[in-house]
Amino acid sequence: MYNFYKPYLCPYYINPLIYNLRTIYNHPHYYRVNSPMYNSDSSKQFTKLKDYGPEPFVINIDKATKQNNTYRTALWTGDNLQVTLMSIKVGDDIGLEVHPTVDQFIRIEEGQGLVQIGDQKNKLDYQEKVYDNFAIMIPAGKWHNVINTGNKPLKLYAIYAPPEHPHGTVHKTKVDAEASEEN
Repeated sequence: MYNFYKPYLCPYYINPLIYNLRTIYNHPHYYRVNSPMYNSDSSKQFTKLKDYGPEPFVINIDKATKQNNTYRTALWTGDNLQVTLMSIKVGDDIGLEVHPTVDQFIRIEEGQGLVQIGDQKNKLDYQEKVYDNFAIMIPAGKWHNVINTGNKPLKLYAIYAPPEHPHGTVHKTKVDAEASEEN
């Protein structure tokens, strides 16, 4: 298919003998893509999970969500938006809650569960099974719960608009979160 001894120009193959290496290094994303910190193929890559807001911030949200082992960690908190990572244990749930003035977006990155939503605490008339890559939109004022129905932790991230939790929130367990909310 390609003769290394007799190079020729072909629109489908790059001739290694005449390829200009400066083109690689001058590419606008060369250092970002080839840096170990940002290498998407690096299975040992770990990001320090903390609240990076309100400064500009870019992250592989899928990897960060799967890396998180706390019940809730605020990843970014701004004036009008907050992103939190959550890991729900097998058989556990987020807990029945309502946010009167906050819209919420939840994305499932790993695992499976059941989402329940309703107008009243004792009448959750909307139910859907959710899996990897499912998104849940919860309008302000709706009671809701997400239950882990799988056999591994349910990894998800939630976006609140406006922020729901204080900047830097980390709840290692659901018990910690409930105790914090009581205070």
